[in-house]
Amino acid sequence: MDLVYIYADESCLGNQYKDRDNPGGAGGLVELWRDGSCVRRDYWASEPATTNNRMALIGATGLLAALRRPCRVIFTSDSQYLVTGMREWIHGWAARGWKRKTGAIENVELWRGLAGAAGRHEIDWRWVRGHAGHPQNEYVNDLAIRAATELSDSGGLVDSRFGEWLEGHREKRQKYMDFFESAAPEEAPFKPARTPP
Repeated sequence: MDLVYIYADESCLGNQYKDRDNPGGAGGLVELWRDGSCVRRDYWASEPATTNNRMALIGATGLLAALRRPCRVIFTSDSQYLVTGMREWIHGWAARGWKRKTGAIENVELWRGLAGAAGRHEIDWRWVRGHAGHPQNEYVNDLAIRAATELSDSGGLVDSRFGEWLEGHREKRQKYMDFFESAAPEEAPFKPARTPP
């Protein structure tokens, strides 16, 4: 199976307001490394009234569903809700009939959809601190904010603009000068989580 790197982030605009809808977006970057070169694809989705947690689940489901065949996936997100949920919580929920010990599961329909999309793949769910200078995480954050602002949807995986984004940040802000986009990531060993129920 191919090893695919997925980076995902979400955004919800106007969380501080209680009297109006909060538009949200999810962004994702898919990297497939083969023979020393990388193919990158972007993904984004939005909802007019949502939450960060909902968009994290929607984005992860859309990204995994967009992969055409089963893959080994290193899925990196700054959402502890998503990563912890897929590594730990989901198995107990499923064993209890999709309920928590204390009652209903928030976003249960999205968790079940994500379990279905994830079930085809072997996935190592990894958490990264948001807004800490991780280039791919910063890029997908920008995709998520743009999707929320424009209420737009990529309609699946599309050609990535990560290289242009990276160059822009290097020229204007002198950021990511030590990041080599043509080198495969040096990651910790692949440790897939249990297959979702």
